[in-house]
Amino acid sequence: MKPKAFETERLTLTPVSTDDAELIFRLYNEPKFIEFIGDKNIRSVEDADRYIKEKFHPHIEQFGFGNYVITRKSDGIKLGTVGVFGREGLEVHDIGFALLPEFENGGYALEAAQKLFEAAISEFGLKKISAITTHANLKSQKLIAKLGMKFVKNVRLPGDGEELRYFES
Repeated sequence: MKPKAFETERLTLTPVSTDDAELIFRLYNEPKFIEFIGDKNIRSVEDADRYIKEKFHPHIEQFGFGNYVITRKSDGIKLGTVGVFGREGLEVHDIGFALLPEFENGGYALEAAQKLFEAAISEFGLKKISAITTHANLKSQKLIAKLGMKFVKNVRLPGDGEELRYFES
């Protein structure tokens, strides 16, 4: 079963596919992405294609949802991604988002995250949503607060030594 797409006033959210490899390659190599989310070792569009097939598609097959590409309706430009993920080391699925730098500060990440947050509860059947950020990622922490999530504790994910801030709905 293919997961459905979602719409907001300005955006469409579609499940990530191999057609999005160029976006994933560019987004995952942005300095802020590497600093705040991590280096996923995607060094080419081919690496991005493989990452989509090996990471995103199995997640979508397992849960029925996962990572979505944020596209602006007015011009069809892909702005970034938003997703709800089952993550090792977290008991509650977490929401994450990333935009290409030229699309930050336009309210797109909040609009997309609000829509997917609502869908996670109403369509995916999740009771709670979590979010994790680095201590330094203040912009993401503000967006998470706007989603109505509250700081709960600091956590470390398996295989990652960095302490992260953990929020929950």
